[in-house]
Amino acid sequence: MTDKPAPSLDDVRRRIDAIDADLLRLVVERASLAKDVAVAKAASGDSGKFGLRPARETQLLRKLLAGPRNGARPGLIVRIWRELIGDSLATQGPFHLAVWGGRDPGRTVEVARLRFGVAPSLRQVAKPEDAIAEARQLGGVGVCALTPDSAWWGRLLAEPKLKVFAALPCLAAWGPLAALAVAEVEVEPTGADNTFWVTDAPQAAKAVEDALSHDGVAATLLVEAGGLKLFLLSGYYQPDDPRLARAPGKLSGVIGAAPGPLDV
Repeated sequence: MTDKPAPSLDDVRRRIDAIDADLLRLVVERASLAKDVAVAKAASGDSGKFGLRPARETQLLRKLLAGPRNGARPGLIVRIWRELIGDSLATQGPFHLAVWGGRDPGRTVEVARLRFGVAPSLRQVAKPEDAIAEARQLGGVGVCALTPDSAWWGRLLAEPKLKVFAALPCLAAWGPLAALAVAEVEVEPTGADNTFWVTDAPQAAKAVEDALSHDGVAATLLVEAGGLKLFLLSGYYQPDDPRLARAPGKLSGVIGAAPGPLDV
């Protein structure tokens, strides 16, 4: 039995050209459906709202990553579909980002673009308060770095409409947690989530983690600043969860939740 002859470079290139043509046709068709979505929402009386649905996006991406992909790494799949989703959102209505980068503005802009694509407009702001103000606007998303220089996340305790809904980057392969995204959106559980919880407990972080652990809550300190501590809780927790009410601190609360890394 003879080995199958290797394809010629010209044959491979012709196949790539044919696939590119098919991809372009499908991308154009998919992009055009964004206008149909906007029309359908208007007809149902659901227009004038931000179309961002973090849980639905996550479920879509997990489904894609769970299927056969023969050489297509998670980063490739996620980037392609993030661009498609971002472009669709921008077609349906307002979609804009304000990014506060802290000590590493370039990195924060990078993870923001990886998460939301190139379609939404993006401006860098000098203060996290400016990014939070953007999140209050229709179609606005604030992206803020996690840094010991600022307890910007503590402000969300007084802003119940604003929620952390994404932890950036969304793939472990793209590096450690660097920033959080905030908007006026509905945060729903996806089956593999982390909750962000703030407390003014004066105890050391380890003591707070131990207290939560004794109540069945796995917690990890993310950052501490301005007399406040931000913890990541493993799992999805409602703001009124009695275990959190029993935790140390007089001023505390859930400020949102986000899916865990898609490649873990």
